[in-house]
Amino acid sequence: MIKYKKDTDNIVTLILDMSDRSDNVINHEIGQAFLPVLAHLQAEKKKGQLKGIILTSAKKSFLAGGDLGYLYQAKDPKGIFEFAEGLKKFLRDLERPGVPVVAAINGDALGAGFELALGCHHRIVVDNSTIKVGLPEVKLGLIPGGGGIIRLMWLLGIERAYAILAGGLRYAPKDALRVGIIDELATDSKEMMEKARHFLRHTKVGRRPWDQGDGKIPGGTSKDQQMARKIRFMATSLAKETYNNYPAQQAILNILSEGSKVDFDTACRIGTRYYTQLVLSPACKNMIKAFWFDYKAIKEGENRPKGFGRFRPKKVGIIGAGLMGSGIAYACLLNGLEVVIKDVSRLIAERGRMYAKQKIETGLAENTIDQAEANNMLSRITTTEDPSQFESCDIVIEAVFENAQVKQKVTKEAEAYMDDYSVLASNTISIPITELAQTSLRPAHYVGLHFFHPADQVPLVEIVKGAKTSDETIARAFDFVNAIKKIPIVVKDDWGFYAARVQNTFILEGITLLQEGCPPSLIENLSLQAGMPKGALALADDLGLEMVLKYEQQAAAHYGNKYIQHPAVAVLKNMIDELQRTGKFKRAGFYHYEEGKSHIWEELETHYPLVQTGFDRVEVIERFLFAQVIEAVWCMQEKVIRSIPAANLGSIFGWGFPAFKGGVIQYINDYGIQAFIDKCKQYEKSHGQRFSVPKSLERMIRQEET
Repeated sequence: MIKYKKDTDNIVTLILDMSDRSDNVINHEIGQAFLPVLAHLQAEKKKGQLKGIILTSAKKSFLAGGDLGYLYQAKDPKGIFEFAEGLKKFLRDLERPGVPVVAAINGDALGAGFELALGCHHRIVVDNSTIKVGLPEVKLGLIPGGGGIIRLMWLLGIERAYAILAGGLRYAPKDALRVGIIDELATDSKEMMEKARHFLRHTKVGRRPWDQGDGKIPGGTSKDQQMARKIRFMATSLAKETYNNYPAQQAILNILSEGSKVDFDTACRIGTRYYTQLVLSPACKNMIKAFWFDYKAIKEGENRPKGFGRFRPKKVGIIGAGLMGSGIAYACLLNGLEVVIKDVSRLIAERGRMYAKQKIETGLAENTIDQAEANNMLSRITTTEDPSQFESCDIVIEAVFENAQVKQKVTKEAEAYMDDYSVLASNTISIPITELAQTSLRPAHYVGLHFFHPADQVPLVEIVKGAKTSDETIARAFDFVNAIKKIPIVVKDDWGFYAARVQNTFILEGITLLQEGCPPSLIENLSLQAGMPKGALALADDLGLEMVLKYEQQAAAHYGNKYIQHPAVAVLKNMIDELQRTGKFKRAGFYHYEEGKSHIWEELETHYPLVQTGFDRVEVIERFLFAQVIEAVWCMQEKVIRSIPAANLGSIFGWGFPAFKGGVIQYINDYGIQAFIDKCKQYEKSHGQRFSVPKSLERMIRQEET
């Protein structure tokens, strides 16, 4: 658990090595193991036989963080409060043995793991860009529970601490040094330990700024008028950005504001109260479910076909050097793969290299990559107009114009040079993979890989299984998506696949509200208040009204006689055919576009006049979210999406379903199963059959609860 070594200089090295775990984590087990160690260190100090302490790890990571399983299940506020206070006491005992303590960080130190490092007087990290340190708890709807918020405030001041904590970023060593959360870098583990010993030999007393009578928080406290104004501005900006849907960020700001006025230990206790309240909040439980449990289920291969060895791609071909193709190419380069970019001419294919070069230059400027890495990435790009260059590629991805004949032509050219084991993929958004594969010489090796724009940034990829796509090809596609560190979800080759199909229901509901006489500005504002990244009408313009209508027409063809036309279809046809306003691409849709600016079209209310009766804010928001949730359940029932984790994360990363709700299926658990079903029946009665409940819902949700 904890290995104890003492050298002739009276420097003790404590090595974390939790048994039966691949990573060290902070939980009740490690806390108990430290108690006798800390007592022994105190005794050594009293005897004058302790010069300093080095804390390091025997694992690849330093300390992975807290026990999320415990926090997700926790329901007792007293238990949560005592757990957090126990962690704080452990860190206080660590930083007050009267001698300096160094955190020698040889791997990832995240969350509670980095809080342990903050509890040390000095932090040294091996300068390896793969190592990440920081406090990313806010990404899970949490906040640091071991006093990390207060320590960071005392080290950096309220403003800088808030930016780091509210951002929830994971820092590479150079960035961590730049922002001031670590003290030194080392070239390797040997130098790290040498630097740690050097610091301890030349530092006599281990006292933190908050334990010194004259210690001050950099930049002042919230008692100062100037800082109080800045805190009010931060609170206003946060409300504008999140519509108060994410309580963790607000809790961080409250703790910093209130904690700056009192002594360190009182401030930590204030933090524990907010922490306890947050752990019990629905938003926290939902986000842990999505971003920890659902994420792990997907990445560990819940939907990957079994029985096939791991596919390790080394070289990737990209057909098309547009924004999508260039983005996919850069995502591959970031993860060590070779890339061949082909277009109609090498000159056009060079656009892909220029895209990568611009991204790399940005990375150099921001210190996220060094010059050696930049040179290596650029050396792995080949541009060509010759499809024979795909001969040595493990996978070739077509990312050209959304036209079936064009896609079939370029993939057929590539196939002539690909070997029998390589994978051919199409990045289509609306054309069935089964249709595209009809001209393929090897349809079993043909698969859909639907990336989302911008491809190098959005973490989700839909793997589309055509009628003849083999399970082995799906497994290989899954491994490829994992290799470029994205989230793979396997979907059925059906209209709109999964993400576009469900996203369309949100857009259609917004358009329906417009037809009902709801003010366009209210539609857009309530879309944002619901937690969606964009207003429904703005999103319709971005996608193009013709594409929105096309998806609904595909639904009509899919359901045949059972199809009931959506009320939004009449509006779409009027906008497209009569008003000639088809969206952002034509600079005319529900919005008016000019000189890089946009605003709701002034004449929209002429064609869709407002009604005098008010609209219930809660009902409008629920209609937006219920429409998506119900469609996602239909996708589950029709086997379009294979699992609840995939449905949840696919909704969050695919089109921006509110993360604080945990995804489309978790939304039902959060709302309450019976309450959701009852509300659906109410909305079906008042707004139509699109709110009817699929028969599988209750059974599916109860199975997930179990």
